[in-house]
Amino acid sequence: MTIDRRKFLTRCGAYGVGAWAAARGGLSFSQGNESVRNFHASISIDAFKNDPGLPKIVREAGITDVWVACFLQGQWHHSIEETTEWRDRLESEGLAVHNITVPFGHPSFTEKVPDYMPGVAANKWKPGIRPDGRKHYGVALHEGITEANVETVERIKTTNPGTIFLDDDFRLAPSPADIGGCFCEEHKQRFLKKHGLSEKDWASLLTAVQERDFNDLLRAWVGDICDDLTACFRAQQQAASPEAELGIMVMYLGSEKAGIRLEDYRDVPFRVGELMFNDKSFAPVKGKTNELFSSLFHRRFVEPIRAYSETTAWPPDGLSAENMAAKLVISTLSDVRSTMFMSGNTPFPRTHWEVLAPAMRKNREVHQALAGHKPRGPFKHFWGEASRWAGDANPYSLFLALGVPFEVVEEIPEEGWTFLSDADARQISAGRVVASGSNLIHRPESGVEIQGALPRGEDLKTLFEWRKETLPEIKGVPYVEEEEPVVCGWYPTAGAVLLWNLSEAPKDLTVRFGDARRQVRLAPLDFTLLTEMS
Repeated sequence: MTIDRRKFLTRCGAYGVGAWAAARGGLSFSQGNESVRNFHASISIDAFKNDPGLPKIVREAGITDVWVACFLQGQWHHSIEETTEWRDRLESEGLAVHNITVPFGHPSFTEKVPDYMPGVAANKWKPGIRPDGRKHYGVALHEGITEANVETVERIKTTNPGTIFLDDDFRLAPSPADIGGCFCEEHKQRFLKKHGLSEKDWASLLTAVQERDFNDLLRAWVGDICDDLTACFRAQQQAASPEAELGIMVMYLGSEKAGIRLEDYRDVPFRVGELMFNDKSFAPVKGKTNELFSSLFHRRFVEPIRAYSETTAWPPDGLSAENMAAKLVISTLSDVRSTMFMSGNTPFPRTHWEVLAPAMRKNREVHQALAGHKPRGPFKHFWGEASRWAGDANPYSLFLALGVPFEVVEEIPEEGWTFLSDADARQISAGRVVASGSNLIHRPESGVEIQGALPRGEDLKTLFEWRKETLPEIKGVPYVEEEEPVVCGWYPTAGAVLLWNLSEAPKDLTVRFGDARRQVRLAPLDFTLLTEMS
């Protein structure tokens, strides 16, 4: 089906307007069953009970699949019989139904249930122990937990869910910044015995964790917690088979230091990590670039068709409809094929769907043109082994807002400009990673010196000043002339450029490609696709 350009612009907001864009005419996209972009919603059974009209609202907005949950934090909140009954009801409304389970418990930094989960009792499982001896609730793996979750999956699969996601939080670290694992006496003794180590070595490990020193002791510890979590997943995966497929939700920048050995999950449904769940966190430009950075990073480990977003609002009304709509562009840029809207047990306001519906249509149609194509450019998105195993959760991401094309790399390349996290900068400075060719950029706050590298503060003023010096060296790619915060994703194999305005004000932008210029006006947080840009 082809959409008339005038109707498309009216429904979804203008694409690039201006001499060049107008001269190229309209864009045609296929819709319907052949669409590569799908939209799902995680909505509790209680929410459907309280709002009988909700299934129709979400279906008419463009939702095809809903996800319900019956087992949370070691407790059954809905019986299998009730879950099956609601599956049938929702299917009769034209929605496919899947299941989410929370296998460990949402994390907190105490042994109490988090204050954002009122009315939920702590489960019977042991709390985790942090490196400093403090207890925490959730995300700890002790004896009996795997067996309980295997039994749960075996029961849930009788509802014919299609797919089951191990949701918040299938990980062994309280936060994205933590080096995880349970540091209790039981896990301590097991680790020392396995590796033939002493009490002195344990003290050295705790120091390495505190200082994020990616040495052999820390590698052994993180490797062990990855083995534990993978074994837990495989046991549940076996229990789900063959009636259901089992997937994993991965937190923002989730990786090995949280027990998530990403290589182990390449062939399963995979929810890429996000964190900016409310307006306060998503509003800053760096909030948006951090979110995009995490999605691009996780896409290194999962094929697009198995990739899901974690488009969460918390509290349920904490993320405006406009910001939630803007977040959809992240999945379009990183080729994440399924969006998962989520807000816990309480749905976000009904009125959100009035804004989300046209945004969903626009993203679906633009995604159709970019699916399978990878962004390319001189700026390199890199999150290395040190970041994954021992780093914090603060990527050098703001370069994504400089209006210059970028690409994702797994190793530091020989060309372009590679932006380093503090952990990766330390590895290079210490000589543990050899990097040559690419121009390296790191934050001065990393406290290291790297020969030939450029220390540059991660703020827009500093980076735009640096960009002005660097633009003459950038050849053969499109870029935005103005110094405005905008993402410029270039897909040369599709002959297209996607521009995303990160500002809450409208912007007039000029895209330059060689001697040609193309003018675009973007509404706040809006995006556009420019074609014939190869």
